[in-house]
Amino acid sequence: MPTVELPAGRVHYRERGDGPPVVLLHGPLMNHTLWDTVLDLLPDGFRYLTPDLPFGAHPEPLRPGTDLSMRGLNQLIADFLSELDLREVTLVHSDWGGGLFLTAYGLDERVGRLIVFPCEAFDNFPPGLPGKTAILASVVPGGIGLALRQLRVRWLRGSPLMFGWMAKRPLSDELVHGWTEPGLRDPALRTDLLAYFRAPRDRAELIANTEALRGFRGDTLILWSSAGKVMPRTHGHRLADLIPRGRLVEIDDAYVLSMLDQPAAVATAVTEFLTTSTARLPDR
Repeated sequence: MPTVELPAGRVHYRERGDGPPVVLLHGPLMNHTLWDTVLDLLPDGFRYLTPDLPFGAHPEPLRPGTDLSMRGLNQLIADFLSELDLREVTLVHSDWGGGLFLTAYGLDERVGRLIVFPCEAFDNFPPGLPGKTAILASVVPGGIGLALRQLRVRWLRGSPLMFGWMAKRPLSDELVHGWTEPGLRDPALRTDLLAYFRAPRDRAELIANTEALRGFRGDTLILWSSAGKVMPRTHGHRLADLIPRGRLVEIDDAYVLSMLDQPAAVATAVTEFLTTSTARLPDR
């Protein structure tokens, strides 16, 4: 698995293919394997990169004291794009607000297009029952370790408090064990995750960061789920209206993790966007 040295530390990532870069991000308590099924269905002619972000399922901890607030994580993503000299990137978001807010911090100069899956936006923080559970686990001593162990129990992770409203179909033991093993093995990885969950953040910041997307001029696909669990269905429509070159495609019979619930439908929509829209730098 290749790595890249950033100011925050070493970041591991997977890549396949050659051509214009497509960088796919994941949410907390997950890693690059979130995209494995969909990647197999996407078209040739693109360079797909899936970094492991410091959300508890990454292979090694970042440097102590690294800023893992929303701003710090956006800087990490911008540094990743810069260090690999990726240009006119199609940046794909899911679950957390993440690199969707690069525009708010003036770090989106390498981003040409956006694909936005259901994620934090507007005033939706913490998002739904899973978000509130994660925040609670981060303030209870030993709570994150307990949550990781509970995720390994199928009936527990199917609860709306955990992944039950994140994925409409049961997640496999193999997939979830891969997400939880690193954090259970290495307490330093849990420290990185806690730094993200405990970083100061409020709804006013989330709203301002979302509104900043009015300034993004690249083509944008809002690939939202019609079943509005955790991430409200109306937010997909609002994002498509907000972003000047945004358009909405809804995925039916799916929750937040539509790439797992409906990989064929997701791949069809992403393929159409990649092959028919033009990646270009936002107009300034």
